Amino acid sequence: MASQASLLLQKQLKDLCKNPVDGFSAGLVDENNIFEWSVTIIGPPDTLYEGGFFNAIMSFPSNYPNSPPTVKFTSEIWHPNVYPDGRVCISILHPPGDDPNGYELASERWMPVHTVESIVLSIISMLSSPNDESPANVEAAKEWRDRRDEFKKKVSRCVRRSQEML
Repeated sequence: MASQASLLLQKQLKDLCKNPVDGFSAGLVDENNIFEWSVTIIGPPDTLYEGGFFNAIMSFPSNYPNSPPTVKFTSEIWHPNVYPDGRVCISILHPPGDDPNGYELASERWMPVHTVESIVLSIISMLSSPNDESPANVEAAKEWRDRRDEFKKKVSRCVRRSQEML
């Protein structure tokens, strides 16, 4: 199983190196471990995150693509769909099949057709339009809804800090 996952991840890495995608860069954390990727997401234009450089670690399970990776920001980020510890919470990273809580359709959850590229593009889309209906960070979601100016200040601080880390 792990060798199949490893071959698929090697192919996806090669494809991304040959055809880089606007908005992010990706590579291995350690050349000897295809299951841990380092990703830098560039804050999307015309969003509060514009100009930011947000680092994350993508960890793939040995049965990838049957199960989703986990994605965790290592840069500070303030967002309703990112847990305070940096873990990203979006539907396509949830295990495949029916949602035990009934919030998501099976078609919105993980499917083996997803690639590193489609995952990161979904995260970029999440930055552009937060889902405050089922937040990972309740405080950020409340601010997003009720105190947008406070929310904007916190995001601006994260963007500034991400630029200082370069």
